[in-house]
Amino acid sequence: MRIRNMLAALLLLLAPVGLAGPALARTQAQVGGRGPLVLAAASLQEALTAAADSWARKGHSRPVLSFAASSALARQIEAKAPADLFVSADEEWMDFLAARKLLVPGSRADFLTNRLVIVAPAASRAGFAMRPGFPLASALGGGRLAVADPDSVPAGRYAREALTNLKVWQTVQMSLARAENVRAALALVARGAAPLGIVYATDARAEPAVRVAGWIPAEAHRPITYPLARLTTSSHPDAEAFRRFLLSGEGKAVFRRFGFGTR
Repeated sequence: MRIRNMLAALLLLLAPVGLAGPALARTQAQVGGRGPLVLAAASLQEALTAAADSWARKGHSRPVLSFAASSALARQIEAKAPADLFVSADEEWMDFLAARKLLVPGSRADFLTNRLVIVAPAASRAGFAMRPGFPLASALGGGRLAVADPDSVPAGRYAREALTNLKVWQTVQMSLARAENVRAALALVARGAAPLGIVYATDARAEPAVRVAGWIPAEAHRPITYPLARLTTSSHPDAEAFRRFLLSGEGKAVFRRFGFGTR
């Protein structure tokens, strides 16, 4: 055991700084006999954790989960972060990896859907009729609109597209609180640091300190889909089996419990 612990510490010291999270998780998985390493969009925290727990109850080693913005994870994968599976919150970042031949051929599949909502602190009475030109800017009252970074993070990209199509983007683009991922945007509203935010419906459901002030029309933006794929860096013997479990009827049922749509 002492030798194993020393090996884990040595590998951590040798890991590139930018890859410390995934590298550490992989090291822990190998040394501790854990399951495959899964890099997943921040919005999947509760649902994917529950799916990993269900898999472990079947007698498998529990998968190691690492959550962040899809953009950040895709960049880590591009930089050769050791991981087995990737779940993105949009097609673009999965396309980014496919173009670099970092996905196992035939392993990519779309399996989840979601919706965008405007959230406000739970005590707020804000509410919106979602039509073109709705008074989003005035509802901010001089505060900021919390969104995941619309230049790179899927939730922010969807939000920008929707607000542009609803003719209100120009009225709020200078009043954004840009967050590193959708859960960070949610936290700004939950703490009262922003009066309104745009997140996924599943995020709002997971945070009792916020309430839904309006459902953004699904037709105002591209469909929100979550693709899953195995990575060419994958070496864990259970990686493909866990991927298949997530895509199975049993696996998808777990995600529906948390408000996701399935395909």
